[in-house]
Amino acid sequence: MQKTVLKNYAKLLAKTGLNVQKGQDVIITADISQEEFVLLAAEECYRAGARRVFPDWTYQSLTRLQAERRSLQQLSRVTPWEEESLKWQAKTLPAHLYIMSEDPDGLRGIDAEKYADAMRARSKIVKPYRDERENKDQWCIASAAGEAWAKKVFPKEKSAAAAVERLWRAIIAASRADGNPMANWAAHNKDLSARCDFLNGLGLSSLEYESGNGTNFRVGLMKEGVFAGGEEKTLSGIPFNPNIPSEEVYTTPKRGEAEGIVYSSKPLSYQGQIIRNFSIRFENGKAVEAHASQGEAVLKKMLASDEGAAYLGECALVPYDSPISLSKTLFYNTLFDENAACHLALGRGFDNCVRDYEKYSDEERKSLGVNDSSIHVDFMIGTDDLNITGVTDTGARIPIFREGNWAFETDSDR
Repeated sequence: MQKTVLKNYAKLLAKTGLNVQKGQDVIITADISQEEFVLLAAEECYRAGARRVFPDWTYQSLTRLQAERRSLQQLSRVTPWEEESLKWQAKTLPAHLYIMSEDPDGLRGIDAEKYADAMRARSKIVKPYRDERENKDQWCIASAAGEAWAKKVFPKEKSAAAAVERLWRAIIAASRADGNPMANWAAHNKDLSARCDFLNGLGLSSLEYESGNGTNFRVGLMKEGVFAGGEEKTLSGIPFNPNIPSEEVYTTPKRGEAEGIVYSSKPLSYQGQIIRNFSIRFENGKAVEAHASQGEAVLKKMLASDEGAAYLGECALVPYDSPISLSKTLFYNTLFDENAACHLALGRGFDNCVRDYEKYSDEERKSLGVNDSSIHVDFMIGTDDLNITGVTDTGARIPIFREGNWAFETDSDR
């Protein structure tokens, strides 16, 4: 991939993704194989005004070794230095760039129950610090082309280098990072904002989903809920884009109001393991039954992560003709695949999907219907024949999606 293209992509992540403020610290979490791109991203963060840029290196092969060799007790432990770092982040609010490039199936075969139990134990210590930063800091999740990931996405390429180059091209295209990335995202955010405004003016109380693969599902919405998408703002008013790419308009459903069954339309990579061809049935808002052709044990363990893991935290609307969907590329990476199809998320809901959310306490937002959990896992249910109907608080039925795409137009469509 041409260095000029990668520099423009890195600039997009620093300026539009994180929107680094003058004098702000930045943390970049990335696999050790991405040192060259991390250097480009760090340089752009400094140009944007960063005071210090800290690398937070990961290494999936070592993660696998740790999961295999360490005891459950040791794997569950949060060390004092880790906790001090979490305290520092909650206090100083650095911007955080997460660059994903790992093998989506790189942890397959580990003891899934042991690993999930360890992550659940760690979450009891980690989550309160993360909650402290909620809606206060800027963060952005993006990707870089990793060799093992590239070979899984493009297995027919003759060499690993060719697969990596092709994956880079796919990432750049999906991220709207070719041409003039900043202008691309200004126009894209304008379109997403217009769709949110339309939906927020309807007074919806529920959404009903139906598609030919068997999905037949209804989910309730909060009266105080709002749809969001694209650019967000911190409580202090700093705009940022948490996901690059992003094609979704989303909201947080009302906990306890979900009925019916949904079928996955794409595989899900969760904690380095693939879950395929799965279904989840809901009663009274809770996932009460789940099946999968591959990874069923991982799926069920995920649903048992904590008390809120079996409830929904997000409903996201993505047209079937989105650029990522039209590329016909299966990324085996939720950041991309969720932006090729409508999806739901199990676990934690979004506080900012409550109107004037800053006026409510955490407990008040929960009482309104925002689910809480240590996990937030998106899974794709969108198909080319998916119909979604919105039901208003007066009982009116409004087409939201028909045959997989938006059933209404905004000015950007005309």
